[in-house]
Amino acid sequence: MSHISVAELKKANPGYIRKSMYGPQTPTGLPAMRAADLPGMVALPVQELFPDVPKAIYVEGDDLAPIRKATEAALANVNMDMIKPRSTVNILTSQYGFMIMGGWAYREMVKTIKEVVEQRTGCERVRLRIATGFRLKEPEEIIEHYELDKMFNGKALPALYIDQGIEIDTPIGPLMGIKRIYDADFIIHAHHGELRELDMHRMISRTMKPFSMSYARFETRCVHHMNFGPRSSNLIPRLIYESPFVQKKFTFGIFMAASPQGVTGIEAGNDLMPIDRKLALLAFKSYGKIRELYNEIKDCVCVMDGTGEPRYMVGGGTTFGNLTEAELDLFDLDAVPVSLGFGLYQPPPTQPKLKAVNPAIRALVMNHFWTGVPQMELATACPMILVGQEMAKLVAEDCMNIEMIKKVVTSDTLPNALDFAKRITGTDKVIAFDGAYGAITCSESLAELLIKQAPVADRRVEEELMPKWLRQRGFDPSEAL
Repeated sequence: MSHISVAELKKANPGYIRKSMYGPQTPTGLPAMRAADLPGMVALPVQELFPDVPKAIYVEGDDLAPIRKATEAALANVNMDMIKPRSTVNILTSQYGFMIMGGWAYREMVKTIKEVVEQRTGCERVRLRIATGFRLKEPEEIIEHYELDKMFNGKALPALYIDQGIEIDTPIGPLMGIKRIYDADFIIHAHHGELRELDMHRMISRTMKPFSMSYARFETRCVHHMNFGPRSSNLIPRLIYESPFVQKKFTFGIFMAASPQGVTGIEAGNDLMPIDRKLALLAFKSYGKIRELYNEIKDCVCVMDGTGEPRYMVGGGTTFGNLTEAELDLFDLDAVPVSLGFGLYQPPPTQPKLKAVNPAIRALVMNHFWTGVPQMELATACPMILVGQEMAKLVAEDCMNIEMIKKVVTSDTLPNALDFAKRITGTDKVIAFDGAYGAITCSESLAELLIKQAPVADRRVEEELMPKWLRQRGFDPSEAL
């Protein structure tokens, strides 16, 4: 463990915010002030807390060459013989990949996939599909912002959960995919491996999740979330992925792997199971320790200051959703601590009804975030302060959370909002989710706590928790990273 002191910490460097119709319509489309610029906010390097967390080959602002090199190396061992010069191929991507560190690393991975496939197979009929959740116009914004239509010669299209469906036969009956996802001879599953939605997938069949979410009609997305309780998100993706219909089209999967440090590498293969295993091991070693450290936080104010919806907003390379559930060991398969969806409203008889938000989060300051997804639980769990009239207007018009505006207050500036949050909560511990990887943007008081408790979290994960997580999934302890 490092012995760095708070006095040695440098100023934070927040992540890039992409302008969107789903964000507050300020004159610039961006917040007037970033959380990193608040007095007393510092950057606490993840490396100083946990030196053994897998290091990054890329963080935001770096040269993209390592991403291209890693993608080429990962694809070198992938069989593409099924793709012929006259074949049609869809590269399947997710909107969330374009939120990671400005989206440029994910774009570079996708660009490299296209070029390598064309070079090796002689096929030039390679198209792009961008899947989305509730924000139906977001793929169009992504295509324009990253010039993907130009990259794919006019063959880049959104794939929406309300688009025309296609029936997929599975052992439990027909499930519905999106026709535009599967309207090619072959598909390439190009995804990203940072930790999100652990409460759903629990690092089981994680690599297959998009087959019942991003690539599925809304009817099947509902089955994924609800029908079979907390195990739906393990069962449904795998049934679709292993169906004859999908397997006939599936070529390979390729993932941009990440730790809280940044992009750690590219994993690819014709079989998703080995990739699934690698991502699980990476998650235990890196995110497991950050989650356990966040469990040491007993009171804090969170500032939302990045791209996307709060639960998927990143701070210190870890999504806010991991803090909202940090008091629960979601890697532990002996319990069923599902905090959203089925597990929140219909828990098994032996399980307690859970809170939707970690009680350690005493207030939320909303400096910049996007609407368009259900998130009322945030406004009802603790005080929420919006920054600026543009943010208030955005929330008031959000059809997904029509009651939220009644549960919040609005401040004219970010400093005033944070001062108010500190006063009503009685805590000066502040953490910002500002899109940054590699370092946690936080107040000096919270940095001091995290530095002090990091050895405790590290020891607990290494000696108690990780051996259990590995054993539960049939992993040999020697496989631990």
